[in-house]
Amino acid sequence: MNTDNFRPDTAYTIYIAATPEKVWQALTTAEFSRQYFFGFAVHIETKVGGLFIVRAPDGSTHIEGRVLACEPPRKLSVTWNVGWPGLVEKLGQTIVTYEIAQTGDTVRLTMTELHERELSKDILSGGRTGWPAILSSLKSVLETGKPLAIKMEPPLKMLEALKKMGIKTPQQ
Repeated sequence: MNTDNFRPDTAYTIYIAATPEKVWQALTTAEFSRQYFFGFAVHIETKVGGLFIVRAPDGSTHIEGRVLACEPPRKLSVTWNVGWPGLVEKLGQTIVTYEIAQTGDTVRLTMTELHERELSKDILSGGRTGWPAILSSLKSVLETGKPLAIKMEPPLKMLEALKKMGIKTPQQ
């Protein structure tokens, strides 16, 4: 996949009192991800070209992709395509990259979301609202054993922008 024209539209960095190995495990296992990702479970073949799936709490596939880079426990990059009909065709591909670095007694986790096409701020509001909550909950699980209790819903601006483009979401 040629990613030369992808735009880095969202980036989020968080510091976690954990080891790089624990952060990697949290990002790549269903057991951990269900805890901090509000019931969603990550299933991944941890090799370049491997399958990447995020299953909703009901077991349905919510996100599908492929592994683009896999360097345990330092870097993971995947295509991140939400399974709403017409979304990828109209918005293009998305790539999510996690970079994990030991910094003293903590880990610096940086998540970058890149997009194949230029997207409006209303469309981007989904990730820009969701990522801080997801990664803050990941931090809480790793540091305290408990996820954050955050009610997650797609932003109305994003849903309206998708509707105008003819993309049907589960909320519509």
